[in-house]
Amino acid sequence: MKKIIIASTSTLHGGSYLDYLLPALSVHFNHVKKLLFIPFARPSGITHDEYTRKVSEAFAQIGITVQGIHESDNPIEALENAEAIFTGGGNTFLLVSQLYKTGLMETLEKVVKNGTPYLGTSAGSNICGLTMGTTNDMPIVYPPSFNTLGFVPFNINPHYLDPIEGSTHMGETRETRIKEFHHFNPQPVLGLREGSWLEVSGNKITLKGNLPARLFRKNQAPVELEPETDLSDLN
Repeated sequence: MKKIIIASTSTLHGGSYLDYLLPALSVHFNHVKKLLFIPFARPSGITHDEYTRKVSEAFAQIGITVQGIHESDNPIEALENAEAIFTGGGNTFLLVSQLYKTGLMETLEKVVKNGTPYLGTSAGSNICGLTMGTTNDMPIVYPPSFNTLGFVPFNINPHYLDPIEGSTHMGETRETRIKEFHHFNPQPVLGLREGSWLEVSGNKITLKGNLPARLFRKNQAPVELEPETDLSDLN
């Protein structure tokens, strides 16, 4: 049975890394002693070791130790034997490219769908949808495919931003970009605002956090979904 948290972000303004999520993570990972971390997205280009240390400091607060998957001699075996898995944020193009390059995409999909608890933030959440096509990131590398893990039957846009009232900026809004996506792609897109996350338990998908999410469907007006909305039938 799937047990997944798909979070828009790792850090809220004024907070520290993962602190807003720690109460939920204590429950989500309640029997976990050691977590396997996938640092491939490398925010700001930090090293895998630096990123893993940052994650270790956060999870130490709830009594969980962390190992970076890059430290393993056999990353596929490490995924297969992991008590729990966390994929952090950064650049989604780089993350997806590395998952395919290392042969880990298929194994990651299999073990999480078989019940290994999973946490994704930002880029690590992008890959939980059907494709990475609604990422906000620059294409700094070219992955062999945009197809991702399909833990939920729609796409995700983390860090969703509403237009700023009175702004003179003439560039495209996030909503405009998603409309462009829907010109070529049929699946719904869920815009997750900062501090919101999805909780997946088996086939049930529930919106969590204090803010509504914005749902986009092709050829339909977007709608606001309140916290605790059940998204299990969204496809």
